[in-house]
Amino acid sequence: MTTPILIIPYMWIGDFVRCHTVVKLLRQRHPGSPIDLLTTATVAPLIDYMPGVRKGILADLPRKRLAWHEHAHLAQRLQKEGYGQALIMPRTWKSALAPYLARIPLRTGFIGEARLGLINDVRRGERRLPRMVDRCGALALARSEALPKCWPLPELSVPASEIARWRQRRDLAPGSRPAVAIAPGAVGPSKRWPGEYFADLARELISTGASVWIIGGPQEKTIAADLRQMDAAHIRDLTGPDLREAILALAAADAAVSNDSGLLHVAAALGRPAIGIFGPTSPWHWAPLNPISAVIEAPTALTCRPCHKPVCRVGHHRCMRDIRPEQVSLATARALAQRLPTV
Repeated sequence: MTTPILIIPYMWIGDFVRCHTVVKLLRQRHPGSPIDLLTTATVAPLIDYMPGVRKGILADLPRKRLAWHEHAHLAQRLQKEGYGQALIMPRTWKSALAPYLARIPLRTGFIGEARLGLINDVRRGERRLPRMVDRCGALALARSEALPKCWPLPELSVPASEIARWRQRRDLAPGSRPAVAIAPGAVGPSKRWPGEYFADLARELISTGASVWIIGGPQEKTIAADLRQMDAAHIRDLTGPDLREAILALAAADAAVSNDSGLLHVAAALGRPAIGIFGPTSPWHWAPLNPISAVIEAPTALTCRPCHKPVCRVGHHRCMRDIRPEQVSLATARALAQRLPTV
């Protein structure tokens, strides 16, 4: 068996999905090398559905402090795996610490926070690469190699038997009504479409014969409860702390509607028809690499876009409020009309 390779990805859901592009690149170039991913408990369920990944190395390291003891303990675990190379996606100093302490021979990453020594395969020019996928993918290429015109697409694959068991456990047997998964969450209020717009969308979907599944984390419980009050027979609250539930819901759904969030990337990587709502952020930079059914943006040009502030800096939030429910409803109807059969 060839020497295994470790990928240290970004731990946000969407960025973690993006890193499957790197897995595919490494599988093409090192077909005999097992590939592992460092992971947190939150994103770990994704690994079970990523083709080409041997396993995840679970490490919930603190974000706000160095946590030397935890990094040293992780280094001991990594050293036992015998990795020949670590690809370190984040540019932080401490993300490179455990691979260095584990004495992984080749440690590839951008210079980031003055990481000379911790990184011994130093790459430069990170800021000239326009997208996250370009930055992550470049680390899997040779130092002077040009970026490809097309990156391998991230992929998530859920066995049909697991979807069937999930449906049975959730009492969601396939029926005559198509299911639309709605993901109303996002990191920061500025990236969230208004709750009342999601309510209008849900009403329209139900009136045209669909069922609505609300997915997301515990922070989406409130909006899920509000929406469910409108029609408990056709709206299900599937929110909760386990990302696996959202993955399975998206794999079983006929279509998905999501803000610019990690679950949009999950839906796209699963191959489900997905509608992405982009208010402050640029779809070219942040939309999934996989094709999605529709990108919805505000119809008018706004000088404050693009914006990466967690809260609207000018107060009107028109980048989201100008996207009307009927726009999203129409795009969802088109996606449902073109959908493939689900399990």
